Parts: sequence; C-alpha cells; structure tokens
Amino acid sequence: MVALMPIVVSNMKKFFDENILLDNQIAVTLYNQVKDLPIIDYHCHLDQDRIAQDAAFDNIGSLWLAGDHYKWRAMRLCDVDEYYITGKASDEEKFYKYAEIMPKLIGNPLYYWTHFELQRVFGINEPLNKDTAHEIYKKANEVLKNKTVRSLLKEFNVEYIATTNDPLEELNNHGDFDGIKVRPTFRPDKFLTLDDAYLKELSKLTNINIESIEDLKNAICARLDYFVNKGCKISDHGFLDFPNDIASDEEAKRLFINRDALDKKEKDSLFGYLLHFLMQEYQKRNIVVQLHFAVTRNINTSMYQKVGVDAGFDVIASEINYQSLIKFLDSLDDEHRPTIILYSLNPNTIAPLACISGAYRHIYVGAAWWFNDTLNGIKRNLDLTAEYAVLGTNLGMLTDSRSFSSYVRFDFFRRILCSYVANKVEAGEYDQIEASKIVKDICYNNIKKLLETRR
Repeated sequence: MVALMPIVVSNMKKFFDENILLDNQIAVTLYNQVKDLPIIDYHCHLDQDRIAQDAAFDNIGSLWLAGDHYKWRAMRLCDVDEYYITGKASDEEKFYKYAEIMPKLIGNPLYYWTHFELQRVFGINEPLNKDTAHEIYKKANEVLKNKTVRSLLKEFNVEYIATTNDPLEELNNHGDFDGIKVRPTFRPDKFLTLDDAYLKELSKLTNINIESIEDLKNAICARLDYFVNKGCKISDHGFLDFPNDIASDEEAKRLFINRDALDKKEKDSLFGYLLHFLMQEYQKRNIVVQLHFAVTRNINTSMYQKVGVDAGFDVIASEINYQSLIKFLDSLDDEHRPTIILYSLNPNTIAPLACISGAYRHIYVGAAWWFNDTLNGIKRNLDLTAEYAVLGTNLGMLTDSRSFSSYVRFDFFRRILCSYVANKVEAGEYDQIEASKIVKDICYNNIKKLLETRR
C-alpha cells in the first residue's frame, strides 16, 4: 500500500494559520481591530452553577463530549456506535472516536471550531485525527489542570452571559463573578404547554391558586418580576410556528377552564393569547425578546426515549406561515411591542424575515442559528440581512452552546464578518473608514447598547 504524502504547493497557506478565513489584507486589518473585543453572549445554555462554583475540568473528553449534540450528530453520521456517544464508554474512549471522524468533517463547522479550540485553549496547532489523538489528549489534559470555568471565560474576554432558565428555577447562582456578568433569561416554553403538573409547581412557588386565566397571568408575572429582580433583561421562546389566531379575553377564560378538552385550533388560539400577553408584559419591563422557530424536535422516537432531549435529533422544519407572523407582530402596536429578535432554523426564511422586520420598529433578524452557523450559513445570513434589512444594526454572534470552550464561535464569526466587509471595500463598494466602525458595532457595540438601555 502506497503511503500518503503531503501535498506541497509553494503558495499554500499553513494549516489554520493566524489569517485563516481572512480573505485579504483589509480583512486582516479589520479583524485585528475586533478580535480582542469583549464577548456578550446573549443566548447560551451554559450551567450557571458551574460558573458560580468556578468548577474545574475533568478532561478534554468531558469538556467536549459530555453534552454537545453537534458532535454527537456528527459521530452518528460517521457510524460511530452509540456506546461511544451517549453510552458508558470513558471520556478518553469517546474523545478518540471523535478524533477518528475529524478528517471526514471537511467544511463542517465542527472542523473549524475543534481546531480553533485546540489552538486557543490548549496551544495545540496540529490537526486532530486518529494518529494525533493520544498525544493531544495528554497535552490538553495537562493544560486543563491549570484552568477553571471562570479562568477560561476570562481568557476569552467574556463580559456578559445570558443563561437559559425555566420560570420555576431558583436563580441563586446568578450575579457577577470575576467581572463576568451572569444573568438569567426567561424561557417559558414549558409554561405555555399548560401542563397540570407544571401549573401546580407554579402555584406552589408563587402562592397563587391558579383556577382562572387571570390567576395564571398573575402567577407567571410574579415569576417574571422575580427574574427581573435577578438582573434578567432577555426572554426566549422556542416553538415550531407562530399562532394562527389570538383568543379574546372572554375566549381565553373559557379555553383555559376547558384546556384538557381543546382541539388543535383552540389550543393554538390560547397559545396565541398567552404569547401576546407575555409580549406586552415584556414591553412593560423593557425586556428583549428572542423567538426561535421552524424546528422540529426529537424526530427519532426510539432514541428520544433512550437518551432524551437535546441529543442530536432535532431538525430543520418547513418554512413558517409568514401571514401568522405578520398577524402576530401587527397585533402589537409600537407602544406595546417589545424589542424582538427573530431566529429561524430554516435558511429559506431569512430573506422574508428581514423584509418583515422593516415593517415594524424594534425587530431584528438574529444570528445564523444552529444548523446555519456554518461558514456559508453565516455568509448567507450576513448577505440577506444586508440586502433585505440593515446589516449595520445587526446584533452579532452568540454561542447557543453548553460548552465553556465554545467561545471560539465568536472568533469564527468575526473572521467571516471582517472578510465580508473587506471584500466590499476591496471591490470599491464600501468606504474603508466606515468599515472599521461597522465591524466593531456588529461584534460588540450594538448588543452592548441594546442591553444597557434595559432597566
């Protein structure tokens, strides 16, 4: 068998050199102006308890593979046995299996993120594969002995973290930690299902006997106020599509009383009523609203029953009903509509969302979300936002992650953004002086200003 020889080309760039993804010298210049800006992560799923405790890391296998459904999905696509994904294999065994599939992931964001993390967190510049896995595992674990959660966050210059929290959660571990602001995000998805067991817990927590729709609204507002008192400035919702109808007050009273016997249309109408109500309450409290939609979750029933949610079995849904979105946004006049950020998992939705955002004040198209936070997905998001809305007011990147090393995603985004703007400058399509300002605004200033205006 003939051994594979490295390809030698005189002008070939070094593997993951300092200018990777930067298309020209203008991009390099712009990137050097934003690469060290503080990070405001306004949507993630990090564990606030581990931040408060300043927890240590067991090993790189645990850090990378304990809860990362991106990696789990990729391993399944490469036919890795579930024993090495969510099974009882050791962290080291799981890491080796992940290393084995890495060369197959050309073009996948995981390939970029993995090697950015190896460089930034561990000082390792060689490619990860089956042959290098053992030595990289040893080197990385030596580095981790001297790192904690907060020291790693400080290395990334993280300034603000918005965790994702159910209304029933106690928020004892939110606050300021070594200069890092850790704040809760109000995520009432479970509340909106109106599950009886959930409502009993809500009633117990708030000391409100929930027998009517007004009782329900009072109870959820009590929890919302609790979140605000803990520094909450952001809410978040995840659903498949927008409601087709919004019940009136009288209809909502009847629907809530009979909630166990509602048909699909009635459930949708009650959901619309409660979502509309929450938007008004958010506006009163000056809370930014994030709406995530066009996702179908847990499509592999047997695996969902074995390993549960957030395990790699969620997929892009069909495009949303734009008329329902328009109807919902239009039900809130400018005085009662909060600032809303729209995220769609379906990339075909970005252009219509950007267009719709121009018809109402304080509506933003969000970052390239989930399956869209790829090299081309981010470029497409930037392009469509620029063409159909306004790129200069864009709120930049977020991690949407459970991993403390995932902050390289900000670097990934900043490089892509700088090349996007630099290519416009190089082509004579954009002013070079303005280029410096717009990349700083998108990477940091816009979201900083938005959050600072929250009470």
